Amino acid sequence: MTGPLVQPDSVPEWLRPLVETSGKVDTATFTRFTPPEGTYTRPAAVLILFGEGASGPDVLLLRRADTLGSHAGQVAFPGGGAEEVDEGPVSTALREAEEETGVDPAGVRPVAVLPELWVPVSRFAVTPVLAHWHEPSPVHAVDPGETAAVARVAMSDLADPANRFSITRQGTGYRGPAFTVDGLFVWGFTAGLLSVLLSLGGWEREWDRGDVRDLDVALRDHEWETR
Repeated sequence: MTGPLVQPDSVPEWLRPLVETSGKVDTATFTRFTPPEGTYTRPAAVLILFGEGASGPDVLLLRRADTLGSHAGQVAFPGGGAEEVDEGPVSTALREAEEETGVDPAGVRPVAVLPELWVPVSRFAVTPVLAHWHEPSPVHAVDPGETAAVARVAMSDLADPANRFSITRQGTGYRGPAFTVDGLFVWGFTAGLLSVLLSLGGWEREWDRGDVRDLDVALRDHEWETR
């Protein structure tokens, strides 16, 4: 089931457009990837947790540990694969967020479920769960072996044209959105989701879509800047 989990008028006004739109979008809104027929997929979920800080609405992100076997060092939403104890995508997203960032689920209100998205690299079928952080709790990298850092990133900073550009990877035909904000380099699945959410939520500002950078160069530049 996708769409709102609550009445849109029960959430803060700045979050209302996303809750209202969640039942009107489909997979094609977010990605061009669909699993080939007969492909084995692994169910997973991510928590897109919106709070409100000094700079307005923000979202919880983490940076994966550099030692992980897959997606090492990448910025992501809290989340992961479903387990037998989970009762569905919302349960998976909340459990994973607590395990990775220490967020207290009691202060989190799930408000909408987005369409399932296929991630070819990991073969995960990922369900994004939108939530309102109505009672924020302290967060941190619970297990340094899995998570290197946790941050609340302002949506206004993500929407800042100075922080947005596109990336390509030579020889692959890949092109996608990217962000550099608060010392984080965001690309791939997470950047794609954020890019669409900025638009659907009414936060998007005009930015230079002609600013296209090579992914490998951008990764090296970011590593140098954060030393």
